[in-house]
Amino acid sequence: MEALRTEDSRFDNLPDYDFEPSYVSDLPGYEGLRGHYIDAGPKDADEVFLCLHGEPTWSYLYRKMIPVFAAAGHRVIAPDWLGFGRSDKPVDDEVYHFHFHRNYMLALIRRLDLDRITLVCQDWGGILGLTLPMELPERFTRLLVMNTALMAGPAKSEAFDEWKNLITSDRDVPLERVMQTYEPQINDAEAAAYAAPFPDQRYKAGVRRFPLMVATTEDAEGVDVSRRAAAFWSNEWSGQSFMAIGMKDEMLGPVVMNHLRSVIRGCPEPMEVAEAGHFVQESGEEVARQALSSFGK
Repeated sequence: MEALRTEDSRFDNLPDYDFEPSYVSDLPGYEGLRGHYIDAGPKDADEVFLCLHGEPTWSYLYRKMIPVFAAAGHRVIAPDWLGFGRSDKPVDDEVYHFHFHRNYMLALIRRLDLDRITLVCQDWGGILGLTLPMELPERFTRLLVMNTALMAGPAKSEAFDEWKNLITSDRDVPLERVMQTYEPQINDAEAAAYAAPFPDQRYKAGVRRFPLMVATTEDAEGVDVSRRAAAFWSNEWSGQSFMAIGMKDEMLGPVVMNHLRSVIRGCPEPMEVAEAGHFVQESGEEVARQALSSFGK
């Protein structure tokens, strides 16, 4: 499989990002593809916070939350999906599909032998991530969920259509503009950091594909597994949950998140982040602190 690897120099001197990289390159089914993840905090901690990013971001998204979790004594794993961040980027758009990503993350969890996991997710990090605990229920104990959804059917949203058009109308996706459009708190230097892993359009196949992976039909890939996941969260989940909503997000904001809350068994009243848009992690320090307090950590 032909793949590109972003030069390390592009990750130098990014604002508030000084985490050491960790890599894995021999996961079953993904041999030869090098995946990146941040591994922060004590390696022998009792609990792990698994932070999954979405579209079109990478682990840089969690730079404000990772130090809070680590300072509280927890191990933090923040992977880059293949095609994003410091992970290798297959050049063929068609490589990227729902189970390509989902199976990769299941394999990574098993390889790192992660246990007592708090799933931290937003956007595609949730669309994919919320389907993981039902496969490994013995490994997951808590959920911190931000603007996302389960793909239990075709997406019907004018706001999503606008987002999709912005991503897919130009093969050289304008990442800095996308980030600042959907999260007004992001400054120019931070927007450039989000774009750092993608020197040109050849590196952006994964970015282009995520919006096209959202279901448009009832039998689309990922719908069945997402429906099973919804049943798991409603009927079998017994862990603690914490929800934070970026209130300025018109795509996956209050309406979508309150529906998701009704699906998650025992999910308490959400934290409403008034100034946050789609990328709630830009208000991540306070979200992380309140989540830890809610969890009694």
